[in-house]
Amino acid sequence: MSEDYSLRSVQVSVSPLARFTQFLQTHGKRITEQRRLIVETVFSHHDHFDADELMDHLQGLIAQRKVSRPTVYRTLAELVESGLLRKMSLGGRSVYEHEYGYPSHDHLHCQRCNKLIEFHSADLERIRDAVARGHDFQVRGHRMFVSGICSECRESDEKKRLG
Repeated sequence: MSEDYSLRSVQVSVSPLARFTQFLQTHGKRITEQRRLIVETVFSHHDHFDADELMDHLQGLIAQRKVSRPTVYRTLAELVESGLLRKMSLGGRSVYEHEYGYPSHDHLHCQRCNKLIEFHSADLERIRDAVARGHDFQVRGHRMFVSGICSECRESDEKKRLG
């Protein structure tokens, strides 16, 4: 029987929009219609995304001038600062993922297609905690990226080699 590496669900006390509104208020800012639309779009589904992909999702609103490109970039930075999103650098581009309300997890990263596979391992956490105890270190979180080549890219390479 193999270990279950799926991500566990996390319960949150307030919605991402409510938490973002609180963050903005503590920084003397307000939740504008543009910011609200961006937050709703970002948290409508879970995917890793970059700013261009988010703007593709918002294309209709951008065309209607309901959301501007500079506001998308500013809001992404505010979402990272507020702890709602995490920003990562992959293959020379900035990629975002949900931080708030999302379980602790790690990634397998394909160096060819930039695919990310998320996983959770209790064994890794036990090792992390044992090493931390040995160094009298207080763990506040961790992030692990395992780089390699996914099965689809390997199969494609094999077909090219044989083809």
